[in-house]
Amino acid sequence: MKRRTGLILVGFLLWIVVYPIAIVILESFRDAEGWTVTPLIGFVREPSEWSALWNSVWISLASVVSAAVVGIPLAFVFEKLEFPGRRILGALVALPAVLPPLVGVIAFLFLYGESGFVARIITEVLDLDESPWRLRGAGAILLVHSYSMYVYFYLFTRAGLAKIDSSMTEAAQSLGSPGFSIFRRVTLPLLKPQLGAAALLAFMTSLGSFSAPYIFGGGFRVMTTRIVTSKLNGDMPAALIEATWLAAVALLGLVMFRRFSGSRSVAVMSKGMAARAATIRQPMARWGATTIGWLFAAFLLLPHITLVLVSFVPLNGWSTEILPSSYTIANYITLLHEPERLRPLWNSIWMAGVSTILVLTLSLWAAREIVQRKVRLRGTIESLLNVPWAVPGTVLAVALATMFSVSAPWVGRWVLVGTVVILPLAYFVRNIPVACGAVVAGLRQIDPSLSEAAASLGASKMRTLWRVTVPLIRPALLAGGALAFVTAAGDFVTSVVLYTFETRPVSIEILGALRAYDLGMAAAYGVVLMFVSAAAMVVGTRR
Repeated sequence: MKRRTGLILVGFLLWIVVYPIAIVILESFRDAEGWTVTPLIGFVREPSEWSALWNSVWISLASVVSAAVVGIPLAFVFEKLEFPGRRILGALVALPAVLPPLVGVIAFLFLYGESGFVARIITEVLDLDESPWRLRGAGAILLVHSYSMYVYFYLFTRAGLAKIDSSMTEAAQSLGSPGFSIFRRVTLPLLKPQLGAAALLAFMTSLGSFSAPYIFGGGFRVMTTRIVTSKLNGDMPAALIEATWLAAVALLGLVMFRRFSGSRSVAVMSKGMAARAATIRQPMARWGATTIGWLFAAFLLLPHITLVLVSFVPLNGWSTEILPSSYTIANYITLLHEPERLRPLWNSIWMAGVSTILVLTLSLWAAREIVQRKVRLRGTIESLLNVPWAVPGTVLAVALATMFSVSAPWVGRWVLVGTVVILPLAYFVRNIPVACGAVVAGLRQIDPSLSEAAASLGASKMRTLWRVTVPLIRPALLAGGALAFVTAAGDFVTSVVLYTFETRPVSIEILGALRAYDLGMAAAYGVVLMFVSAAAMVVGTRR
């Protein structure tokens, strides 16, 4: 029975995760006349395709570097120094993670765009005839990526620093090693796994980024925007071959970054004695650090504040003024009382909810097979669970659209494109690594003797699951579910490929409002989505 359930799980993951990607790869080498290499030759001979692929690679690598430059020093400041307001500021620094990708992008647009608040203020103060900059191209994309992705390095580095045994650095100091030498030869090697994981996460997120390149890219094209453009223009052969190349780069990046973080890493036994934060003694220095910290936190909060402010702007209520001349709550009233306005928000919530329930069910099943039952295929199961995270969202969306656009039940394919099923299914597949990683890790921390004791007292497997296992891993279930829900509710890259008018989520409605220059309504949607995401994270993390 144990082996059978493991095989069923492997078969399901192969069908829903690997099979769609394999179909994309195979279909990219086939046309109406049969197998062909014409699309591949066309890609190789087209300079614009190579340019988009190279742009995706270098902007992702640059995003890793820029995010590290911001996030790592912040982690050292808030973990190693003690000053007034340190705990609150340390939490505020992580706030960019609350903004869904598209919402964060439009907040940047309202704040730093050529018609945004900052540009208008500078234009007025310097008496300029036009905006001092154009927020377009690679620089704009890199700015947005740096703002949203430094959080990875900040959180991972802080977690790593908290686990470093203070006796190691103290021993190096007692041997006369200077501060920088201790950092280079002791601290940095110990942080290598965390830095590698953060770099991998930033690289994969940037490689699959669609919102920032779509809004700010201008003439700077990356592979994600080319894939969506080809798909929307009906050029599926081009979309398939582009998706295949981007998937290949993503998998190569996954191997490279994991090798970096895994090879020659330092393994140590910690006594659990983390170094205490050093207190800043001088009063002026203490208050100076606090002031700088609050100013930096306010800078990070500016996009959130801007989004809330613009949400009160009426239609055509902000043209050339520095600040809007009038404000109204009509945007929220319209959003909540007009069914057509409310539908996208409701669509996002129910589809995210359904996908979260499905992915938590799968997570619990997979965690039991891997941790409790220890099936022989547990290594294969864990690898399959991570595949959706290794493939950019655009590629996964095209793969699902290709697989579920054909009626061939004998090979596991049905027509789901255009139905209410396809988006929740896509969110479910996309969030498998997010939820499963949390639940598997949570179950590994539980003493197996607890479930064994329940079984010895006559409890059935289902009773043991619901009365013992689930309550013990509830924090992991809530955390994984919250992350999955927030990711699905704010999804844009998958939705733009698979949505229909009836199933359009709130991200698509935000884009439509921006195109209609209804800035207040677009911001109102963003604010509601931001608070829904924050509420989900509060429930999931209990903070």
